[in-house]
Amino acid sequence: MKQRTRLIHGGISGDPSTGAVSVPIYQVSTYKQDGIGKHKGYEYSRTGNPTRHALEELIKDIENGEAGFAFGSGMAAINAVMMLFNAGDHLILTDDVYGGTYRIMTKVLNRLGIDVSFVDTSNINNIENEIRDNTRAIYIETPTNPLLKITDIKATAELAQSKNLYLIVDNTFSTPYWQNPISLGANIVIHSATKYLGGHSDLVAGLVVVDSGELAQKLHFIQNSTGGVLGPQDSWLLIRGIKTLGVRMEEHERNAQEIVAFLQQHPSIKKVYYPGLKTHPGHEIAKKQSRGFGGMISFDVGSEEAVEKLLNRVKYFTLAESLGAVESLISVPAKMTHASIPKEQREKVGITDGLIRISVGLEDIEDLINDLKYALS
Repeated sequence: MKQRTRLIHGGISGDPSTGAVSVPIYQVSTYKQDGIGKHKGYEYSRTGNPTRHALEELIKDIENGEAGFAFGSGMAAINAVMMLFNAGDHLILTDDVYGGTYRIMTKVLNRLGIDVSFVDTSNINNIENEIRDNTRAIYIETPTNPLLKITDIKATAELAQSKNLYLIVDNTFSTPYWQNPISLGANIVIHSATKYLGGHSDLVAGLVVVDSGELAQKLHFIQNSTGGVLGPQDSWLLIRGIKTLGVRMEEHERNAQEIVAFLQQHPSIKKVYYPGLKTHPGHEIAKKQSRGFGGMISFDVGSEEAVEKLLNRVKYFTLAESLGAVESLISVPAKMTHASIPKEQREKVGITDGLIRISVGLEDIEDLINDLKYALS
């Protein structure tokens, strides 16, 4: 089954009891039991809900995993995965990781005794040099948020396996339509499903897929114990969003490539970050491990003042947090998504005050380019 077909026919399709082609929204908290412990597979919706289960089966199928789990947000998903570890454990993370991930690791989980190191994982030697006796996992984004650096998933998975470590991949930017980390050796895949998987700026959700029954059992225990589950309404919306993921990702990328070509030749742009560029240092690895380059672009206009001027003039790019929606979104990582990272650390990895990140939407490409052309004039 091809990936675009799997998006529509994967998981649980429809409702066999009624013939409905869409999975029903089971807006229910508890379920009748015929006797103590005698139920029809569901007893309480924190533990399991049929609509959420259909979503979890779908993400499992399209990520080629063993089991899927749906959470109330991407951060809830990350938090649940981090609960697999214990006080005294050490993890290695990508250095320009999403600001919320940086915040939970350095402001919350550090208080529970989980230690982290941030390195440029696009160079596998940096990862290997940081492995300690108490290292338990490598956590990567590829492409990264916001500098769109590429990490070799297969090579990192081989390193992790040789050291008996878990490899965790945040696959939010690429989505399972373009990239499947478990097929390349990753153990755990995380999505902020709020973004491309939902695709319409109308829900907040997180998804996790694992590659083994052992991890599935552990994560289900954590999910049920801590309770950060996704509700049935949002689960249904997310199933609906995933069905159109393929056609949306194709169009996001087409628009992005034309915008990249425009930005590259504009004199006001200091640097363009996009893995589809042949000059991008991770281009060949991205080509090898992904089927597409996505719809995220970052570019540097040189100063905070130039950023403000551009933001005041754009019409079709909406200044907003988030990404991956049908409408084009624009943000300033240093002031928005990555503001929780100290300025010194931001500048060290290249997140400057002049850096702009855009999530290219599905508008007419001529309108989008004219919008940027006017804003940069």
